[in-house]
Amino acid sequence: MSTPTIRSLADFGSLRTAPDLQPEQRLAVAKELVDAMASFDWFTVGIMAPSSDAALTTLRSLELALQWEAMRLDNEEQESGPVFLKANQSTGLIRIRVEHGLGEGVLISGHSHDPEQAGTTWGPLPLDFFA
Repeated sequence: MSTPTIRSLADFGSLRTAPDLQPEQRLAVAKELVDAMASFDWFTVGIMAPSSDAALTTLRSLELALQWEAMRLDNEEQESGPVFLKANQSTGLIRIRVEHGLGEGVLISGHSHDPEQAGTTWGPLPLDFFA
């Protein structure tokens, strides 16, 4: 399988799992992401990870990097295995469920209080993108 060429956020759109990024790709994508996020009021985050611990570590790194208030876990996943974490900045809640067959990565969706502004989703970004 060939490694996809990543030059911008749009290049992630067809991916099911996050690609490995070179340092210069990370910098370019991070700048574009910050600029794109500036026009939205709040965000939801989806994290596809091999475990609950990995998903929560990724979310905490994202919160720290973007200077977000820490969200709180609404449920404790009892099963082990790959997970999907969904964090909602508007409610401040995090939910985690075991889900097999997913790739790995971080999905960020921008939302607006203005009903005329359509939301958008970026990613999947690598789990260590915000570390």
